[in-house]
Amino acid sequence: MDNWEYPATDAGWVSSGMGSERITFENDEGQTLAGRLDTPGGDPRGLALFAHCFTCSKDTLAASRIARGLVDRGVAVLRFDFTGLGESEGDFDATCFASNVRDLLSACDWLTAHHAPVDLLIGHSLGGAAVVSAAGQMASVKGVATIGAPADPAHVRHLFEAHVQEIEREGSAEVSIGGRPFRIGKAFIDDLDAHDPKDVLRSLKRPLMIFHSPLDSIVGVENAAQMFEWAMHPKSFISLDRADHMLSDRKDADFVATMIAAWSERVLND
Repeated sequence: MDNWEYPATDAGWVSSGMGSERITFENDEGQTLAGRLDTPGGDPRGLALFAHCFTCSKDTLAASRIARGLVDRGVAVLRFDFTGLGESEGDFDATCFASNVRDLLSACDWLTAHHAPVDLLIGHSLGGAAVVSAAGQMASVKGVATIGAPADPAHVRHLFEAHVQEIEREGSAEVSIGGRPFRIGKAFIDDLDAHDPKDVLRSLKRPLMIFHSPLDSIVGVENAAQMFEWAMHPKSFISLDRADHMLSDRKDADFVATMIAAWSERVLND
């Protein structure tokens, strides 16, 4: 593949001997989802699927920098936009946590058909809860890593708690998340309450690595403690010290990539 300059969200970095290509695939509703497949110069030693944070996109600083860091260390990464976000088709207000999980399964199917089965699942924030839930339905997955993830998907309710009554009454409401307007539907709220995260983590049956910052003001570090308690071994926790929830400091994202790459050496070879 030709060398590729990363998006403006991570301006200034240009790959050397590595490749990056835009790809598309269909979800289970027949909608086209947009992704980016980043690959090392030689044959990758593993293939990771990255799930971005709630209402974010594949081109966030955390997603692009972690993907870059893993590619530098020989792991190929597919990151994509969930339905209704970024460059993907669909209406966000018609999505829910379960549809995010199905999008991950569709991405896994595309990778298996066109490249290789997925080895690693990596999820940021609510994307972390989604990869944990999806892992049980992906036989090829050998390890799961979460970054600033809530123990319970329903944690995101606090972002629009003031609008819940309106959503219940009208069926949906426009809320501001991160300074951007999004329409949240009643199905989204109902679906959040339908998941049992404790059971999902206890039945994961995959090595789990949990990254979390004790200073995270969006998803408190107590969520990491709860996830660690519920999960079965093998499991690991790494504190991100002074990092914020979005890993806006490049050094924090690179640290996560370095730790995942080192951890994957063991996970991929077991």
